[in-house]
Amino acid sequence: MNRFIPMIAAALIALGGGAYFMSQNNGTVPGVSLAMAEDAAVEPAKDMVMGDENAPVTVIEYASYTCPHCANWHEDVFTKLKADYIDTGKVKFIHREVFFDRFGLWAGMIARCGGDMRYFGLNDLIYSTQKEWIGEGDPTLILENLRKIGRKAGMSNEEMDSCMGDEKFAQSLVAAYQTNATADEINSTPSFIIGGEKFSNMSYEDFAAAIDAKLAE
Repeated sequence: MNRFIPMIAAALIALGGGAYFMSQNNGTVPGVSLAMAEDAAVEPAKDMVMGDENAPVTVIEYASYTCPHCANWHEDVFTKLKADYIDTGKVKFIHREVFFDRFGLWAGMIARCGGDMRYFGLNDLIYSTQKEWIGEGDPTLILENLRKIGRKAGMSNEEMDSCMGDEKFAQSLVAAYQTNATADEINSTPSFIIGGEKFSNMSYEDFAAAIDAKLAE
C-alpha cells in the first residue's frame, strides 16, 4: 500500500510541517495547513449533496474525517437532522471535506471513490469508526484500514488502486477545500452554513432551532 503515499503527496505540498493532528488542536484550522494547488487547470471537486435540490433551506457542513468533534456530531446530530429535515424535504444538505492532514485526504478519496450513490454511506462508516481506522497513527495501517472500509462498501481493490493513485483527483479535492473554506471563512470544524449564515458546532436542539428560524423567514 505504501506505493500510493508518494503518488498523492503532490496534493499536500506543505502540510504544516507534516505533523498536524486534530486530537491536539480541537478542530482548529491551521493558518497554512495546505498549500494551494499549483496547477491552475485543476478543477475543484464537486459538492456532495443529500436531499431535495429545491429544499427551502441549504445546510453546508465543513468537517474533517480526522476531527473527533466531527465524528461526534455525525453520531449525535446528523441522524436526527436527516430524519427530521433532510428526508422530509426541508433541507438540502452539503458535506464539504476539510483536509488538515494526509489521513483526512485519504479518507476523502475513499469516500468519493465509491461514487455519488455510496458517498454518504461511506461517510457514515468513516466517521463512526474513526478511532479504529486511525489507530496509533501508522500511515500504512491507516491506508489499509480505509481500504477495508471501501471493501465493506463494495469497492474492489482494483477500483481503489485506480482512485487512490489519481494525483489530479487528490488535487481537485484539495482545491475544492481551499476554495470553499476561504470563501466561507471557515476556521474550525465542524462548522456549518445554515441558510447562508455561519454557525459553529452545536447540539441538535440548537441546530433544529437555527433551521426552523430560517424556514420561518
